[in-house]
Amino acid sequence: MTTRSLLVTRDPVWLPNRRGIRQQLPKAVQSWTYETGSLTQRLRRAYGSAVKVSLLHLQWQTPFLSEQQRLQLPARRYALVREVLLHADGQPLILARTVIPASTIAFAHSNLAKLGTRPLGEVIFAYPKLARLQLDVALVQPVLWTPATCALAAVAAPVWGRRTVYGLQHQHLLVSEFFLPGSLAV
Repeated sequence: MTTRSLLVTRDPVWLPNRRGIRQQLPKAVQSWTYETGSLTQRLRRAYGSAVKVSLLHLQWQTPFLSEQQRLQLPARRYALVREVLLHADGQPLILARTVIPASTIAFAHSNLAKLGTRPLGEVIFAYPKLARLQLDVALVQPVLWTPATCALAAVAAPVWGRRTVYGLQHQHLLVSEFFLPGSLAV
């Protein structure tokens, strides 16, 4: 059986973005969680061209149950799962996991399946009718990260993350982004 993630050992506990949750987040986390634009662009404003994407995992697989539910995918339906690390000058900034159903890839003429080390935001924020449909937040404890992720991203403390369902017209994708201390310092 293949692993569902190289980042985490199991699906984090996600909290829906309900009234009052924003005030429960630290200020720096609020700023990143509720950023409406591309996180890559925001990082580039701070770090310039030093921002890079390292591709950690790219595979067709069954997403976590909560991801299937958020995307309204039938049980055991495969989707393309992409996990990356955004970093600048060796400093880890954001870990990200994207789940892209086959219908969304077909709609985007396979552009989303062939990103390589190109940031996802460069593609999806170019779509004129991109919409944020749902937002969840999570605080991921260090024990939930895989040992490889802890070593790669220097995870030693709880990490806040957001999970967003984006709509490209009537096609959806789910993006989970985890804010490492290097990003929160910007």
